[in-house]
Amino acid sequence: MQNNPNTTLITAKAPVNVSTHGGRAKCLQRLIRLELPVPTTVALSFDAVRQIAEGHLPDVSAIVEQFNKDTLLCVRPSSEDPDWGGPGAVLNIGMNEIRYAQLSNTLGHDAAAAIYSRFVQSYAINVARLDPDVFDEIPNDGSDSLLAMLQAYEEETDERFPQDPREQLAAVLGSMARAWDGTSARLLRQAKGAPADAGLGLVVQEMIPGFGKGECGSGVFQLVNTVTGLPQITGRYLSQSQGREALGAGSAALYLEKDERGPSLEELAPRAFEELKEDAALMRVKLREEMQIEFVIGSGKVHILDGVRVPRSSRATVRIAVRLAQDGIITPQEAVMRVEPNNLTELLHRQVNPESERDVVGSGIAASPGAATGRIVFNSADAQASAARREPCVLVRRETSPEDVRGMHAAAAVLTEKGGITSHAAVIGRGLGLPCIVGASAMRFDTKNQTITASDGRVLKAGDIVTIDGSSGEVLAGAPDMLEAALDDAFQSLMAWADAERDIGIRVNADTPEDAQTARNFDAQGIGLCRTEHMFFDPARLIVMREMIFAETSEGRAAVLARLLPMQRDDFTQLFRIMEGKPVCIRLFDPPLHEFLPTSRAGQRELAEALDIPVSDVTRRVEEMGEYNPMLGLRGVRLGVTVPEIYDMQARAIFEATLEASDKGDPVVPEIMIPLVSARREVELVKARLDAVASAVRSERGRDFDYRLGVMVETPRAALRANEIAPHSAFLSFGTNDLTQMTYGLSRDDAGRFMSAYIQKGVFPEDPFHVLDQDGVGELLKLGAERGRNGNPGITLSICGEHGGNPESIAFCREAGFDYVSCSPFRVPVARLAAAQLAINHKMGDQKSSLAQMLWKWRVRNRK
Repeated sequence: MQNNPNTTLITAKAPVNVSTHGGRAKCLQRLIRLELPVPTTVALSFDAVRQIAEGHLPDVSAIVEQFNKDTLLCVRPSSEDPDWGGPGAVLNIGMNEIRYAQLSNTLGHDAAAAIYSRFVQSYAINVARLDPDVFDEIPNDGSDSLLAMLQAYEEETDERFPQDPREQLAAVLGSMARAWDGTSARLLRQAKGAPADAGLGLVVQEMIPGFGKGECGSGVFQLVNTVTGLPQITGRYLSQSQGREALGAGSAALYLEKDERGPSLEELAPRAFEELKEDAALMRVKLREEMQIEFVIGSGKVHILDGVRVPRSSRATVRIAVRLAQDGIITPQEAVMRVEPNNLTELLHRQVNPESERDVVGSGIAASPGAATGRIVFNSADAQASAARREPCVLVRRETSPEDVRGMHAAAAVLTEKGGITSHAAVIGRGLGLPCIVGASAMRFDTKNQTITASDGRVLKAGDIVTIDGSSGEVLAGAPDMLEAALDDAFQSLMAWADAERDIGIRVNADTPEDAQTARNFDAQGIGLCRTEHMFFDPARLIVMREMIFAETSEGRAAVLARLLPMQRDDFTQLFRIMEGKPVCIRLFDPPLHEFLPTSRAGQRELAEALDIPVSDVTRRVEEMGEYNPMLGLRGVRLGVTVPEIYDMQARAIFEATLEASDKGDPVVPEIMIPLVSARREVELVKARLDAVASAVRSERGRDFDYRLGVMVETPRAALRANEIAPHSAFLSFGTNDLTQMTYGLSRDDAGRFMSAYIQKGVFPEDPFHVLDQDGVGELLKLGAERGRNGNPGITLSICGEHGGNPESIAFCREAGFDYVSCSPFRVPVARLAAAQLAINHKMGDQKSSLAQMLWKWRVRNRK
């Protein structure tokens, strides 16, 4: 049996592999190689378990003969990835009336009855498939309970409880094999990333009872805290117990180390405690991982039943990986590979404590991660008033518009009824690091009466306290406990190692000095997208923009915009100085002008009063500027061509800020980006205006400066005609939000209403606004990049849409030869880590290194 590839006695040299027998079997073999006290174990391969499911049992007698006579057995699952789960373990196989009588003499009636009762109940539920309710009324108090369980089994099955250990083991193996192939189990593990044909192994192990004379019991032991990742001996121990009973035993369980809160294993059995510490430390070094030990003590002697990776939070994952590298157990590159990039978002934001109770009143699309608690407000003015009182609030809107940016800045979180992953609220929320849920359509929003009705009928009013969990998409009533952000030394070390490896640039989408400072804190390599329109919604600027809209001539518009010039110049000067010489790419004005006009009658009356014109003139102007499809209307470069005064003012502000920011440091070379381009002539017209403004500023200031002009490629035609556009551009930055919208013919603000149904029905594999569509939109990116290089070999290529922070998109851009990606500020660390992992995997793949495969599998296996 020792050399049988399908039914193998686990020894140091037995043919056991993760890919054939599963992770548990392989880990037990490693523990045996370390000469740790592992009970006798037989491993059944994936193929053997498949055969069992089809009705072909292995030689069960041969398996039983590997163990001492009268030894009780347990069977545990051994899948390739522990996250894929598997059927529950069955303990005490071999227990029957004869063994009960024997154990009653050696362990006592109560212990023997507890062992037998546990097996009867487990066998009845997992093998005979009886309803657990059958045993609910039977108290667990010794031999009387055992007799009641046996009687209940016989009444439900019309047969006596099996007494032959071989028959018991065969039935358990068959049940577990069939359970793995069940529809529910298959769907559940596929949801966790398991392939459809994932195999299950089984391990049959000698039972160490955990009952008897002297110190006997069971527990779990680890050297780190599961939540924080800091060194701390944690776990529990329960005398006279089996399996993981200690974890659910409440006050009856013992602490491990000496603890003022109660008795401990260290005090009760100091020798066993020291042995467990030594074994855990040895496993940490030799298995190159923090391990949780499942152990049992029999008559004072320690037996190790299993070793698994310590369960861990995201912050613990980082700390554990970094400490292992700092201790020389793994390399810094391996530490980088062991942290899933998307898990970093939990470190960057406050999160709901996983141990807190969650009173869920609604849900929507998790649009911006993190969690925040506050009182409900229904408009930006109330949000600002709440912030002035230093009271956190949650801004609730049907959907946000640029006018709500002030309220979003003041709020602790945002909740909207409409919208998708790239809607206005989602994009701005991510940029601000603001927890945000959009598309909560199952909740009824009544903004007029300022109420929200939850799906369970509860009504939330203005002033009620709620918590927005932007990581899960859940709206919670009340204020649960929070975990604070954790940007500690371990995080900084990991990021430094990541930056040493990555080979693609990471910039940030930043619209304000606050965004830019956040980007600097996260070590972004520059600003890849500054959306200047967000600077115009400050009340003092908004009224000037509205005056400009009502100006009748080019001269009149220029005169009004001159009042905005010093404000814009100050904005850009701050950005340049904060970024300290790093590149800053400024997108010229993009939105349609009607977004700056009030839509309500009250707002129009206020504007008429401010401009000293009749309300009818305001109403007429608003109606004139309305568009059937404003996303495809007079915006972006089309506005720059037809109303060039706006771009003239912005260009002058950029150039003057360039000179001011260059006074005390290296020369600033701003990057100016033209949005929504679809034709070469648009670029030529805008470039001519910008060059004229640049020439005028040089002449006025008597100083020279350089700037780079580029194009935001967000229309399919711009990608297809990139060879014509590139000669007039220093860079092409692909705006994947609008490019996806135009390629699919989908509104990014409205697609959330039906996207989940499309994904469920297999129309789209993923939300294309959340995960880059590499087949359709990606094809345009490749064509645009290739044709852009043909037109201008030295052109810089990037993406700056919301996809820029996704690891999958970074992989695509890296493969396509893009120079950098740009993403929202709080996605920068995620992008840096993802880019480093891709570079490490690529380097090691070139060397055909087995280590590369191990690291990549490790990262994929531990993705959430």
